Amino acid sequence: MPVHMRNLIAGNWIEASGRATFEIRDPATDEPVASVPLCGATEAVLAVDAAAEAAAGWRQRPALERSSIVRRWGDLVLAHTNELADVLTREQGKPLAEARGEIAYAASFLAGAADLAPHFGGDVIPGPAASKHIFVLRPPVGVVAAITPWNFPAAMITRKLGPALAVGCTAVVKPAEQAPLTGLALARLAGEAGVPAGVLNAITGDAAAIGRAWLGDARVRKLSFTGSTAVGRVLIRQAAEHITRLSLELGGLAPFVVFEDADLAAAVRGAMLAKFRNAGQTCICPNRFYVQRSIYEEFLGRLHHALGELRLGHGLDAGVTTGPLIDDDAVAKVRMHIADARDRGASLRKGGDFVRPSATLSGRFCTPTLLSGLTPEMAIAREETFGPVAAVGIFDDEAEAFALANASPYGLAAYAYTRDLARAMRAAEAIEAGIVGINDGGVSTAVAPFGGLKESGWGREGGRWALEAYTDVKYVSIA
Repeated sequence: MPVHMRNLIAGNWIEASGRATFEIRDPATDEPVASVPLCGATEAVLAVDAAAEAAAGWRQRPALERSSIVRRWGDLVLAHTNELADVLTREQGKPLAEARGEIAYAASFLAGAADLAPHFGGDVIPGPAASKHIFVLRPPVGVVAAITPWNFPAAMITRKLGPALAVGCTAVVKPAEQAPLTGLALARLAGEAGVPAGVLNAITGDAAAIGRAWLGDARVRKLSFTGSTAVGRVLIRQAAEHITRLSLELGGLAPFVVFEDADLAAAVRGAMLAKFRNAGQTCICPNRFYVQRSIYEEFLGRLHHALGELRLGHGLDAGVTTGPLIDDDAVAKVRMHIADARDRGASLRKGGDFVRPSATLSGRFCTPTLLSGLTPEMAIAREETFGPVAAVGIFDDEAEAFALANASPYGLAAYAYTRDLARAMRAAEAIEAGIVGINDGGVSTAVAPFGGLKESGWGREGGRWALEAYTDVKYVSIA
């Protein structure tokens, strides 16, 4: 029977003011999993009230004390891995093994922030005269807001809130409507870890109304958002009212470049990891594969074989590697990308169908798909697909490879495979992306700066860069 989960404001678990709710459904079965409050501007302001009231007390706590609480939060997340992963799989669809991996990944952001924060401070700079002393302080920005996506409902919350809380900010967070349950469970664990009432507030509901309320409130000094470029543009316009600082991780269209001297076995392993994790529903998934002509057919053959090892099904079932797409809009987009590519001359080498792996499952399962003959005018070469579809094109030389890789307004992630060290360094420098994996399909880590170039957003999350993002720079001159 579906459960009901409330929202957290000022340490209290509350309903929406009008007691409205909405359902969360398992994308694999369409069965209801839970219901949550349908909050809006009223609750958004109440959450900011709570965060603002708690700000002074939390900021004044010693950094080591704040960090200890954040670390305990991470320890509790790990201790509840199985329960959290079960919730995550039911609301989001990814296989249980991937869900467990995401919970560990989420905990690593809390541990990393807890490690860094006690040693993160300002600077003492030699003054221009003997009578002057110059200090640079790094105070917390204040109340921060976070709007997180459905594809990583645990990791994207801790990546934002771990550093924010560790440096002394208080927070309001809205998990994605499609998958808010994991985020609410994390908020409960934060309270158990000792995060004081009001320091972390979590609400679910109307994304547009909540976002407008937060960016219309001068007390919110920073908003961190992971989602589409279209929504990012809206937030930028709204943030202008109070010059609210933004961190934006927006759309991606990652290229995956394979040179003729690459280790093809490693390249295929990297392609499978980067492309087909979470059924292709990650922002750093390769969307465009470019392979040098002399190895093109061999790479296609190896990738075709690897796709045959994937198994569709419910994420809780043993042996399943690939779950469903999140909703019917996602299905429609993937169908369109496959059809458009074929209409424009691509060859379907494998997959391309939507199926029900069993009678109890929905029709949101896309068979892992391989297309050859990718050209620049195809939608899949211009738009993020967010599905288990690999489209492969040909290049002849290095200059063409880099030109194809950069032929996009997006620049979040990119991948290149080569055994030539000099070529690897040229690729790292030439490819316009905030993250470049050289012979590496698994680039995500809590210790590195994660973020994009061009229309993929601005700001970085992860490592010390995340702590910098949630602090101001204050210069003090003492004569």
